[in-house]
Amino acid sequence: MDIQQIETYQDIHESKPTVLVLGYFDGLHRGHKSLFDKAQTLAQAEGLDVVSFTFNESPKLAFVKYQPDLLLHITRPDLRYQKFAEYGVKRLYLTDFTTTFSKISSDDFIASFIGKLNPKYIVVGFDYKFGHNRTDSDYLRRNFAGTVYTMPKLQEAGRKISSTWIREAIHAGEVAQANRLLGYQFSTRGMVVHGDARGRTIGFPTANLAPIDRTFIPADGVYVTDVVVRGNRYRSMTSIGKNVTFGGKEMRLEVNIFGFDGELYGESLEIIWLDKIRNMEKFEGIEELVDQLNHDKEIALNWKKDSQFN
Repeated sequence: MDIQQIETYQDIHESKPTVLVLGYFDGLHRGHKSLFDKAQTLAQAEGLDVVSFTFNESPKLAFVKYQPDLLLHITRPDLRYQKFAEYGVKRLYLTDFTTTFSKISSDDFIASFIGKLNPKYIVVGFDYKFGHNRTDSDYLRRNFAGTVYTMPKLQEAGRKISSTWIREAIHAGEVAQANRLLGYQFSTRGMVVHGDARGRTIGFPTANLAPIDRTFIPADGVYVTDVVVRGNRYRSMTSIGKNVTFGGKEMRLEVNIFGFDGELYGESLEIIWLDKIRNMEKFEGIEELVDQLNHDKEIALNWKKDSQFN
């Protein structure tokens, strides 16, 4: 897939007709995938390329008071691009949603950006809006010479699958739910840094991680995870919290990797979040803590997809 960072529509050069997918795709969840599935079907029938035009960051940054979460992503950029490619996109056009961009009218957007993207077909979601006057796909359909396909919302348990719901699930520690909504496994990366080195003294050595991407981190708790170390995937359990049993004051992200022995300081690991085992707890002593960790480890080792915990 060809990725092009552009500043204006003049940076776009599509000489042949395309199938264009429009939207802001943070996470590229199952609802988004339905758009690309439709686009691929159209493209394959006529030998066209699928292209997509989207934004590097959330458009909300141009409109609302800054909050740190606005700069966080569900899926880090390189994985996001990988999903675009998996979904059949041949060329991905990225731009910044600036104040200047937000002032482009719907008609000008159709004439400039859409015109240069040269679509024969456009695929959008049911709630797609564009232009400073926030027009919808019906307006696009009336003012675009080609064909517009508006895909219906995809639901689970009566609720629309959305990035908002996925973020809520991650914030609540419901990573298995987030994975179901995404259609793939949520992951984050961290660099191994020095911690208290207490885990190895009780038989549970951990790698202390400093997050290195602007991605959401699950709520405090202990999780079933897989970890990618030097290209190999290991089952593990990961804790997020302040280690209150030992009077911890700082937030820690620590992973106990099963079947791995070695030093990892300075290396970057990918944590694949599978399910939550329990909330963080304060134990009366080390023996009680070790008993619980052994129980957690058994759950993690025996976890299978769609496992349920009480």
